[in-house]
Amino acid sequence: MIYEGKAITVKALESGIVELKFDLKGESVNKFNRLTLNELRASVDAIKADGSIKGVIVTSGKDVFIVGADITEFVDNFKLPDAELVAGNLEANKIFSDFEDLAVPTVVAINGIALGGGFEMCLAADYRVMSDSAKIGLPEVKLGIYPGFGGTVRLPRVIGTDNAVEWIASGKENRADDALKVGAVDAVVSADKLQAAALDLVKRAISGELDYKAKRQPKLEKLKLNAIEQMMCFETAKGFVAGQAGPNYPAPVEAIKTIQKAANFGRDKALEVEATGFVKLAKTSVAESLIGLFLNDQELKKKAKHHDEIARDVKLAAVLGAGIMGGGIAYQSASKGTPILMKDIREEGIQMGLNEASKLLGKRVEKGRMTPAKMAEALNAIRPTMSYGDFGNVDIVVEAVVENPKVKQIVLAEVEDAVREDAILASNTSTISISLLAQALKRPENFVGMHFFNPVHMMPLVEVIRGEKSSEVAVATTVAYAKKMGKNPIVVNDCPGFLVNRVLFPYFGGFSKLLGFGVDFVRIDKVMEKFGWPMGPAYLSDVVGIDTGHHGRDVMAEGFPDRMAVEGKTAVDVMYDANRLGQKNGKGFYAYETDKRGKPKKVTDPAAYELLKSIVVEEREVTDEDIINFMMIPLCMETVRCLEDGIVDTAAEADMGLIYGIGFPPFRGGALRYIDSIGVAEFVALADKYAELGALYHPTAKLREMAAKGQKFFG
Repeated sequence: MIYEGKAITVKALESGIVELKFDLKGESVNKFNRLTLNELRASVDAIKADGSIKGVIVTSGKDVFIVGADITEFVDNFKLPDAELVAGNLEANKIFSDFEDLAVPTVVAINGIALGGGFEMCLAADYRVMSDSAKIGLPEVKLGIYPGFGGTVRLPRVIGTDNAVEWIASGKENRADDALKVGAVDAVVSADKLQAAALDLVKRAISGELDYKAKRQPKLEKLKLNAIEQMMCFETAKGFVAGQAGPNYPAPVEAIKTIQKAANFGRDKALEVEATGFVKLAKTSVAESLIGLFLNDQELKKKAKHHDEIARDVKLAAVLGAGIMGGGIAYQSASKGTPILMKDIREEGIQMGLNEASKLLGKRVEKGRMTPAKMAEALNAIRPTMSYGDFGNVDIVVEAVVENPKVKQIVLAEVEDAVREDAILASNTSTISISLLAQALKRPENFVGMHFFNPVHMMPLVEVIRGEKSSEVAVATTVAYAKKMGKNPIVVNDCPGFLVNRVLFPYFGGFSKLLGFGVDFVRIDKVMEKFGWPMGPAYLSDVVGIDTGHHGRDVMAEGFPDRMAVEGKTAVDVMYDANRLGQKNGKGFYAYETDKRGKPKKVTDPAAYELLKSIVVEEREVTDEDIINFMMIPLCMETVRCLEDGIVDTAAEADMGLIYGIGFPPFRGGALRYIDSIGVAEFVALADKYAELGALYHPTAKLREMAAKGQKFFG
């Protein structure tokens, strides 16, 4: 054994060839934490000092190669002063460069995913062999940063600038065939032949058949582009990527600028350029928010693991109520491998559900994401029925009938008699109390809420709602089924609107107040879209459906009369009374025309302005900042209340629910992180400025206490 540590070992294989193996003890994956970096330093030094070594292969003892850097450790580093951070970064880079500069050929065997720092390790080797099932990439821009272990320097010199810009700016994971096509790897083999292929390559390099020094040389030099080529390549890329990423996500464009700045330098000077730019990005609020989201997501996955331990396996599911929602749920279940019965009382309901499922599957085939054979398999996994005959084998039933408590109670009581005693019943409701619905059941412990968001195939969130009597097994099984469907489940406790709608309606309440002061809804939409929402509140109301919003508002007003009940008519009332229901009937705040691709396109409609005149209580001048505060303060305040009331367990779950459920701007990290970014005391003072607008704007006693103590929701 040449070197033995807790993360890396170096041992002799045959005739002067050694294997440097990553295998981090006590972890299911390899990652670059401080320990691994220190051991890589020691390993490289040990190889360098041994004159008998003729070649090195790099392998992994896990199912993955290296998943990247340990983000939790890095977050603490990002708080260091700039100069210290740059120095630390260059010190880490020196390890990769010293590995690259070894006097013998190096081959890396990529057996599973190699992302971020994991792929940067691969780039430092002379040759890369990849398993046909592995994936590689540099996803750092998704965290608001860019590669910092030499990725912006080596990748363009290995696969060409255009390809490297695309890989780095998109942050996508690349399959083996694509990696081979652009030259990111030198060979692709099946997993069982990986070690042999790596050994073969290193032997060919040792014998001189392959010139590893010539292969290495371009990575040490400046980019092979003249001044004109550089200008054309970088300026076009910056323009295109800026348009794609938008003004709120600086990392992709900064990555291109860094490649451009370093284009005329050799490796070591180029790495200094990378380190300086990396530190600048690491200090931005966007990076803080996006890294925060990543950590929240990890926390959610950990919590879901606890559910996995007690969940029962769902081999067969059922959905009650076909239509668009039922069809969407059936599609999602079947396409992810769980067969599902789809029951409706009407033939046309079943037809609509099947049409929805086949339309969604057809789109996947069109885009090349699914083979026609797989589509047929998924469609066959949806079994339409008009009776409860086959329900004896079902593990979970999702009820998706009309949003009416009496109807739901009748249907749930009916299905309870048709299923096994241990089957789980779940109601896809957006507003109705789960404890109330459970009153109709003999086995309320087997009943939970399972709130899907529309459109089901697009929206990543599922709220799993725990009623007063729901058992842990029922909750855990529903969470596991949601995960199996490819969704991100969050467990919430029962209350009107649960988490997402309870928080969304105060936001609409702020919108309503602005309209009452005569503010143009198109202007409000533009301001909120610029703030980072995927669509403004008027457009969102139309997409969701004015009737849905009208019903939801009434439920919320009844549940929280002190702050959500309103006097007099609101914008939603006048739209509803005029039968302007939004996109579903072509008229709401906007009117809708069909564009060339058959999609609804919004246009302003004078009739909507005419209707809204009747609800103006007083004309008031408001700034863009006022618009943001009118809308965001009540949303944030209600999120705080949900956390304080125990509707969600953690700040992480509250924020993730809003990002996955209503498209809260990810670069702002969620409502509670947004409060943190302003400062809790500053946020309370800001809310107090708007206190006359009503109880939705009043901070809770606990939030005032947090402000006084200088506390935060995160960290």
